[in-house]
Amino acid sequence: MMKRTLSVLVENRPGVLTRVAGLFSRRGYNIHSLAVGHTENPSISRMTIVVEGDAHIIEQVEKQLNKLIDVIKISDITDEPYVGRELVLIKVNAEPDVRGEIMQIVEIFRARIVDIARNSVIIEATGDEEKIDAIEASLKPFGIREMVRTGKIAMIRGAKTKGMEASGDGSAI
Repeated sequence: MMKRTLSVLVENRPGVLTRVAGLFSRRGYNIHSLAVGHTENPSISRMTIVVEGDAHIIEQVEKQLNKLIDVIKISDITDEPYVGRELVLIKVNAEPDVRGEIMQIVEIFRARIVDIARNSVIIEATGDEEKIDAIEASLKPFGIREMVRTGKIAMIRGAKTKGMEASGDGSAI
């Protein structure tokens, strides 16, 4: 099994996410992560979908996505030079006597403490999947109370976005 990162431009309309998720569930395909948000053009959203499967499954996913009327463009950016990030919020047990140690870990990972309570802190970190896994592992001994991860968002490096250029009027080419 391999992981592939797909960047999918879709119409920003109600129900699009449901149709895409339904396509995956009906066919039994596994989504490793899915993040979606509007782009610089408010009528278009970008989905970053990390899919697990063999070459045949990945090909089928792309073909099925292309059949959806709301899909504008699909790019498999896995082998392209791209910047990919995840965001995580982690609520950790943090009695006053261990806060200094937690703060050192936060500093090492260039993360931030975004909330402090009497016996816990919430930490925000961004980075690639490996960095997020590493900060989670480093904080686990203190006791993770809650955690939420966004999944990957990604953008191709450079001036042009291969196959995803936008024209001057804000519409996709």
